[in-house]
Amino acid sequence: MKTKSNLRASLKRALKELKPINFLLLAIAGIINAFGVTIFLFPVKLYDSGISGLSMLLDQVTPSVLTLPLFLIVINFPIFVFGLKKQGLAFTLYSLFAIGVYSLTSYLIMNVLPIDISIISPLAGSDLLLCAVFGGVISGIGSGLTIRFGGAIDGIDVLSVIFAKKIGVSIGTFVMIFNLILYTVCGIVIKSWILPLYSIVTYFVGSKTVNFIVEGFNRSKCAMIVTTYAAEITDALSKQFGSGGTIVNAMGGYSKEEKTIVYYIVNHFQINKLKQIVRSIDKNAFISLQDVSDTIRKTDK
Repeated sequence: MKTKSNLRASLKRALKELKPINFLLLAIAGIINAFGVTIFLFPVKLYDSGISGLSMLLDQVTPSVLTLPLFLIVINFPIFVFGLKKQGLAFTLYSLFAIGVYSLTSYLIMNVLPIDISIISPLAGSDLLLCAVFGGVISGIGSGLTIRFGGAIDGIDVLSVIFAKKIGVSIGTFVMIFNLILYTVCGIVIKSWILPLYSIVTYFVGSKTVNFIVEGFNRSKCAMIVTTYAAEITDALSKQFGSGGTIVNAMGGYSKEEKTIVYYIVNHFQINKLKQIVRSIDKNAFISLQDVSDTIRKTDK
């Protein structure tokens, strides 16, 4: 009884996390992803990455009754259900909804709407480079929006989270290895390397687009300033940029002298000014800059 009660409580908490606006935005993401794949990639037999690319290959080598939209559902749904415990109910429901929209829209474009995708791309013709680039950008936008609003549109994301650490690689490396194996198999099956090689362009462009959508075009920078004038530097930076920093006590690894580290977040356009301010106060200060994909404050929701 206690176990059932805990399950109900967990289910209620998960359902409270769901937001109607997210489902609307995920629907848009699924439509965008389907547009990029079915208008630019599928007609010229280029392959998307992950499970989507695998589904495209299976569409080509199986009987005509087994189609891309069907494989998207049949392969992705069990993977996300398998990853339910690891990813949580809200993430799984968001993802399954996005995949459902992606699959349905793909079916409508390929079989219902008056769009001829049987031979060439309706917008880019038979130009493989244009198809690879624009297919990657548009499908990347759809995938990035899905991640941004709480889900994922490809089962490879779930598999990478579950298995990457177990085999001792990063999530990005796991995805890359999967795609390289996929494109190699595609080349062997179709007995040509031209389309798989162009598909690597699609994968590269798509992954960069996803990063831009998820992290933003103007990522912040974290400045870690090792100095003996922490208070003065913090005051000067706060006065210049209108935001506070954090002072951390530290010790020099070689000198064993007491140091202080100023932790400060700036945007891309403030970096040079930060350097000037720090150097004007402490010429011997050590400054380290790192990318920050997101900053969350107490007032953020």
